[in-house]
Amino acid sequence: MTSVRERSGPADPAAARTGAALSPLLSLLRLARPLRSRLLIAAGAGAMATGCGVALLAVSGFLLARASQHPDIAALSVAVVAVRGLSIGRAGFRYAERLASHDVAFRVLAQVRVAIWRRLDALAPAGLPAFRSADLLTRLVSDVDATQDLFIRGITPPLAAALVGAAAVLACLALLSSAGLLLAAGLLAGGVLVPVLALSAERTAAQRTAPARGQFGAALNDALAGAADLHAFGAQDIALGRAETANRELARLARRSAAASGLGTGLASLTAGLTLWGVLLLGVAAVSSGVLSRVPLAVLTLTALASFEAVTVLPAAATALSHSRRSASRIAEVLQAPDPVTDPPAPRPLPAGDFTISLRGAQMRYRPDGPLAVDGVSLDLPPGRRIALVGPNGAGKSTVAAILLRFRELAGGSATLGGHELASYRADDVRSVIGGCPQDPHIFDASIAENLRLARPAATRAELADVLARVGLLDWIGSLPDGLQTRAGPGGVAVSGGQRQRIALARALLADPAVLILDEPTAHLDPDGRRSLAADLLTVTAGRAVLLITHDLDGLDQVDEIIVLDRGRVIERGTHDELAAGGGLYERMWRAGAGARAL
Repeated sequence: MTSVRERSGPADPAAARTGAALSPLLSLLRLARPLRSRLLIAAGAGAMATGCGVALLAVSGFLLARASQHPDIAALSVAVVAVRGLSIGRAGFRYAERLASHDVAFRVLAQVRVAIWRRLDALAPAGLPAFRSADLLTRLVSDVDATQDLFIRGITPPLAAALVGAAAVLACLALLSSAGLLLAAGLLAGGVLVPVLALSAERTAAQRTAPARGQFGAALNDALAGAADLHAFGAQDIALGRAETANRELARLARRSAAASGLGTGLASLTAGLTLWGVLLLGVAAVSSGVLSRVPLAVLTLTALASFEAVTVLPAAATALSHSRRSASRIAEVLQAPDPVTDPPAPRPLPAGDFTISLRGAQMRYRPDGPLAVDGVSLDLPPGRRIALVGPNGAGKSTVAAILLRFRELAGGSATLGGHELASYRADDVRSVIGGCPQDPHIFDASIAENLRLARPAATRAELADVLARVGLLDWIGSLPDGLQTRAGPGGVAVSGGQRQRIALARALLADPAVLILDEPTAHLDPDGRRSLAADLLTVTAGRAVLLITHDLDGLDQVDEIIVLDRGRVIERGTHDELAAGGGLYERMWRAGAGARAL
């Protein structure tokens, strides 16, 4: 819940979202519109490279056939130079095509990743439960990588095949019309019919491979992230079994996709072979009848053979594009996910000076047709006031925090900042003055200083030392060999639970929000750790507006007001002394915790 929300580069996610509404792959083409000159260069270079390959084989055939007649060397000099030039040209144009197409692909992929990152930033945290974290990572990495085939295989090869195929057919028509017509039929079959058959054979695998990849990633992440708990409860075999099942399904789809790709390659080779034999037989018949001489026969046959270089890659390209389309659809699902909250078209500037946060009859539901998670909650948080929200699990305490942080929209009632509706401000502006730390704060695999500077990147060492002293960590930091540069380890494994919570609190204090929301700050700690952290929390937040969400009732005699929630409604409110003797839920919770406090 820290108030700092970093922004990425200049890519415009709105363009990606608008294009995604039309077609998953069309959205990528729209992003590539500023790069269309590079796409034209790639397409032209690809056509020239393939054309050079066809011409090289045709000229080589002419050279060999003409040389067999033992002519004067001058009659072969042009062909010899042409062979050299076409060989160099083929390599040069292919390099230019690869360079231009990959440049476009990587530039667009960078824009897509930035667009997804910005979208996740806008969705977090309320909009993210619709996606599993490992599946989101798969969409951000594997699915985005899969879409590069649109630019590498989806644009240049078909255009090159159309241009080179047409040129080869015209050349063969000029030599022998019947052979040219047969070549045209063979190229159409190899470039259109065979890719369609390959796509039909691979349709199911193409539709399910990307989701299966996400499911495998999620299952594997669950097994790795929860390894300790799974081992403690003897459930590791179940988790590994789920990952193995997902892996088997992914392997089955990969085999099916490979079989379809192999079928397409085989059919393309068969089409090329049959067409070549047909052209050769027609050419031999033409030579026998005197319509064609032997040298043009060699040129005709080798031109027909080389022209299939342009279409034999199309079946594999078609299946790759089918996978890309499904991956692009999964990317579009993220880019088109509805906003949990909507910023106003003309946001109000934040008020200067002190202000009060208020809820009046606040209502919120997680689904439009779902029950109210919060119903009629009212509270006031002027500067310096500290309020505790208590109640059983599912009572709506964290939902109140989500409303104040503009993670959720109200279904009824009002939420105001400085007398104006929260919805009239930009959500990020609200979070710049209302911040805090969540129940399970994330500690990054970086130094402690870098973890703290997430809240204020320009913080000095003196400011870090001050905030660490306030949360009771300065002596511990001083005992570490590397001090502030000590790494916290993946997920913060190098620090204890209490140290993790105190680091998160220090990060929240370093952001210096006007209103501090602490959601179960003593969760996952032992009784001594809870009591120690609770006492420090109430000390360091003195004089600051604080909303404390907790199950731990220790130290609540120091807050100004306690609000007891049950099933989303306020059932009690008052001071600790009033509620502890009130005979209601708070008193029962207080008495139930008396044994633990006595330990």
